[in-house]
Amino acid sequence: MRSHAKQNTSTEGRSSAVVRHSVPLLPQPRYWLLWGIALAAAVLAIGFSVQSVAGLTTNEFGVDQELSRHHVGALTTVAMALNFLFAPVAGVCIVLVIGLYVFLVRKSFVRAVMFVLFACSGWVASEVFKLIVARHRPNPALLFDPLAPETGSNSFPSGHTAFAVALAFALYFLVRGTRWGVFTAWAGAVLAVVVAWSRIYIGVHYPSDVVASFLATSAIVIVLAGLWNRYVPRVIGRLPFGVASEATSSEATATQAHGS
Repeated sequence: MRSHAKQNTSTEGRSSAVVRHSVPLLPQPRYWLLWGIALAAAVLAIGFSVQSVAGLTTNEFGVDQELSRHHVGALTTVAMALNFLFAPVAGVCIVLVIGLYVFLVRKSFVRAVMFVLFACSGWVASEVFKLIVARHRPNPALLFDPLAPETGSNSFPSGHTAFAVALAFALYFLVRGTRWGVFTAWAGAVLAVVVAWSRIYIGVHYPSDVVASFLATSAIVIVLAGLWNRYVPRVIGRLPFGVASEATSSEATATQAHGS
């Protein structure tokens, strides 16, 4: 009986270790919840400031007007391409294609869920702050060359930029620890900055809108990473599907490596 109990305990311990191995733990600051709250508070502070302090929006709009005055063919093509690729419809397609590839080809249900969750988090954060701040977009009628005239109280923060930042985080988390990790981090950062520039270049956002997008997305990613590390391994360990095959595969690989 004791031997059987010990065997069960050993098996449970090994299964728990395999589940932990199959769930990637994400980088997070020590006080992740406080960091998330502080960044969210910074976004609100910027949003309420530009709404209430006279002259701030006018000064920012001068940047949009200056860029609109100096549009160049090649840059306009890039900006409009990013306007399409990082819009909700195309963005959802990108997320689904990568998520399905990770799930069906790479055979990782957990990593596919992780990627989709973090890639979509930027949209969620931007929509929440849009509702709270309700800042109107730059007036396209006052631009010298309006490329994609948009109106409404959905300027702060930029959804396109928030998605680009979230996508950069999600891709980095996906390849973190591989030879592609550093390259993906830098490429994602550059892409997010270029998308942010394109929103001002087109004239549909103020500079503070895109700055707030970086802060808002970082806030939700930090909080999600903390929650993921804290709860997902426990939840996944209790699921009868999905991770079981991953865990078995991970255990078999580890056994083969040990045997060789």
